[in-house]
Amino acid sequence: MSADGASVSSDVLAVQGVSVRLSGRTILDRVSFEIAPGEFTGLIGSNGAGKTTLFRVILGLQAASAGRVLVEGRKHGRRHRLIGYVPQKFLLDPDVPLRARDLVGLGIDAHRLGVPVPSRTRRALVEQMLHAVDADRFADARVGKLSGGEQQRILIAHALIAKPRLLLLDEPLANLDLGNAQEVVTLLARVAREQQVAVLISAHEINPLLPVMDRIVYLAAGRAVSGTTEEVVRADVLSELYGRHVDVLDVHGRVLIVAGAGEDTDLTGHEGAFPGAGIPG
Repeated sequence: MSADGASVSSDVLAVQGVSVRLSGRTILDRVSFEIAPGEFTGLIGSNGAGKTTLFRVILGLQAASAGRVLVEGRKHGRRHRLIGYVPQKFLLDPDVPLRARDLVGLGIDAHRLGVPVPSRTRRALVEQMLHAVDADRFADARVGKLSGGEQQRILIAHALIAKPRLLLLDEPLANLDLGNAQEVVTLLARVAREQQVAVLISAHEINPLLPVMDRIVYLAAGRAVSGTTEEVVRADVLSELYGRHVDVLDVHGRVLIVAGAGEDTDLTGHEGAFPGAGIPG
């Protein structure tokens, strides 16, 4: 037991029975899961399922109505130094004279209180992180002129340079084509493994994450089920979560989740469509 009463845990992140009610509406309902060092976890759910609210609770930006969040066994406050964050929307003006390496370097001081980092150390940290995300070749390019995949690499480096224990990424694949999405996912899995960072990535679709995902947290209407892909992506588990029968199909190696036969639900064949296949969340 730690000084603040929290249980000592080997998990980097422990979400314990977290509920959030806003304006009389339940956004999250007793959500629980853990992430260990080096684990890559996918947070899957449709718009309105509660993904963004859950991220805000983990970041300390939204108070939980019940439950708690522990980072390395302790409660945490806003802008916790152990958490790195890549937001969903990060507008980068092509005309702003900010190089990729400059943006990465800004992450060094994210949680410092006026304590300068020696310039030689700063340069070495930036070079190390640029190399870690395979961004050496465009390190001196203006950030606003980079492709979507290149910008994601720089934002990941920016979040990682302060050496967080937990990295949250809010829909980083949303605006990427399939090739760039797969490259970013592979990069994140490698970083998680090599640096022993716990990675939690929110996404609408599971398929790009399947090759590397250690576990999944599946959200629907504020409720969650978590475990390995084999434990969660099953018709019985997801039917109970949604409160109606659903089928899990393997179509040429891609996962489809659809309402079962006889359900009055519009199925559009979205691939990997936990959120999409017409099942309201």
